[in-house]
Amino acid sequence: MSSAVVTGAARGFGLEIARRLVDRGLFVVLCDIDADAVAAAAASLGSNAVGLGADVRDPEAHRRVAAEAAERGELSVWVNNAGVAPTAKMWEHGDDEVRQTVEVNFLGTLYGSRAAVDAMGARGGQILNIASLAGLGPVPGFGVYAATKAAVVSLSVSLQGDIDIAGLPIRVHVMCPDAADTRMVRDVVDEDDAALLFSGGGLLSAADVADRTVELLDSRRIVRTMPAWRAGIVRAGAVLPSVGLKVLRVLRWWGDRQRPTA
Repeated sequence: MSSAVVTGAARGFGLEIARRLVDRGLFVVLCDIDADAVAAAAASLGSNAVGLGADVRDPEAHRRVAAEAAERGELSVWVNNAGVAPTAKMWEHGDDEVRQTVEVNFLGTLYGSRAAVDAMGARGGQILNIASLAGLGPVPGFGVYAATKAAVVSLSVSLQGDIDIAGLPIRVHVMCPDAADTRMVRDVVDEDDAALLFSGGGLLSAADVADRTVELLDSRRIVRTMPAWRAGIVRAGAVLPSVGLKVLRVLRWWGDRQRPTA
């Protein structure tokens, strides 16, 4: 049996992705900073899953998780999903919040990718990184978060280039979904700067995002966006920022009116 690792797997995208990897016949090591929650999540998936407490900001934690997965079978899939999404204007974030966002979203993905390459080596495997549409263009209200997700996209594509040059049989994929109905989004639903999250005509479901993410294992595609039409708007905003920022102000106004209410 082959094994897989999913970070940030106590709930949301991570748990749904882990569920689909178990269904594919892999033994899955779920890890999360919330050790109790991830243990319960793993137990819900049956005997081919185990949950470990791990802080993705610690590179040694990734090595321990990789070693645990290797004991269960050859590591063939590593999913860097752990993330945080505080909403505020860039200058309103506290220092600790900025540091946490950068370390969890970007350094966590970097450390996880490095551990995966070290563990897979010449045998090969696949790395799935979870970014966001916010990483493809300007997203006022989520500037720090967007910057970390842009870094994840750049890291993923650059990593594939390095892997190709090294001749290793490892594929890297990065999923960039729009806002989804997860606890991360529900936690900021009442915050003014979160309005853009609700401008797309409805939140994605974690299950649908997980389906599309795991499908990448059957392709050689590096970057996938979801939904494509929203990705087009975000990318256009990056190419023509002056125009894009004006459009985003309209979308923010619309999102504020579509915001879910308790």
